[in-house]
Amino acid sequence: MVNTAKVIYKPDSQSTEEFTVIVNSDEYKKWKDGGERVFGGSIALALVVESFDVFVSTQGAQGHLGKASNQQLDTVFGTSKDVDVVTKILKEGRTQGTDGVTSSSTFGGFNVSRGSNARGGPR
Repeated sequence: MVNTAKVIYKPDSQSTEEFTVIVNSDEYKKWKDGGERVFGGSIALALVVESFDVFVSTQGAQGHLGKASNQQLDTVFGTSKDVDVVTKILKEGRTQGTDGVTSSSTFGGFNVSRGSNARGGPR
């Protein structure tokens, strides 16, 4: 069973917006602790995040999580490129446990790089 966590990024202390990425807790810890330099290579972000979807709540921790729009990402991060946004959230965000979340399917996203189903499509 994969342990998951949320990494939450708040643009500034006055903002009610919080941007969230779901991560594999163990791989994220390795990545955050400098594991990106393991054996001269790097830990692929695809192993760290459950999906490259960025979720947003406009009401802080109590708000409903929805998928962030490209416009929201551009406004806050200066880009809507998922790898750049996710990397910034992972570097500057804070970790929070996910009480029982064990799969990215709970959030409606999936990581295509994680494999395919029996018919050749995404899991």
